Amino acid sequence: MSTNRSGVRTLAKAGAALATAVLFALGTAGVAAAHVTASTPGPAAKGGYTKVTLRVPNERPDAGTVKLEVTLPAEYPLASVSTRPVPGWKAEAVKQKLATPIEAHGRQITEAVQTVTWTAEPGTRIEPGQFNEFDLSVGPLPDNTDQLLLPTKQTYDSGEVVDWNAAPPAEGADEPEHPAPVLKLVAASGDDDHGVSATTAASADDDHASASATDDTARWLGGAGLAVGALGLGLGAGAVLRSRRAGRPTA
Repeated sequence: MSTNRSGVRTLAKAGAALATAVLFALGTAGVAAAHVTASTPGPAAKGGYTKVTLRVPNERPDAGTVKLEVTLPAEYPLASVSTRPVPGWKAEAVKQKLATPIEAHGRQITEAVQTVTWTAEPGTRIEPGQFNEFDLSVGPLPDNTDQLLLPTKQTYDSGEVVDWNAAPPAEGADEPEHPAPVLKLVAASGDDDHGVSATTAASADDDHASASATDDTARWLGGAGLAVGALGLGLGAGAVLRSRRAGRPTA
């Protein structure tokens, strides 16, 4: 009987160790992928307008993020750039004069926003283990490229500045340490002359989509942990049942 109990304890310990190892591996993979990223509520159509969300995770265990500066591509100037208020943060957009004016809505544009900077007010920061999101409304999007690089500088209250400015790697190459956020563009749908129907329709559910995206990784990790834990418990329970049956007297 003592031998059976010893086997049960061994199986239980093995299951717990396996669950811990899996969760650790998944958790560290999530941290490694915690880059500053750009996303939109729907396809960003060339020639149209969209909302761009910069998701900024805090990657330092002993410092908080207090400043974010994004540079918009000078080679693809955007005539319209506006910010969405973020509680505790001040936004500043700096324009530059264009070497070649552009046309937008029948008028000539001679300057465009070059950088947008969000600065935390006193007592505000992105804490370790947390993230925040910063929104831009931009357009018209260029029709002669498939993506826009948005180099971004992340400043910590320790004085460290992380420059997310590396271009996307070639196919099959390793991801750079500090990749720049990328805004992917798609061909206009043809529903209207701005190609904004997809983003307009998607924006109605934007808050829900953002919340769902926020929870994706946590739910996946939690589900994996529960599955592994259940496997360990199942092995232990099965061993107990077999040991009891083995020790039951025959009639």
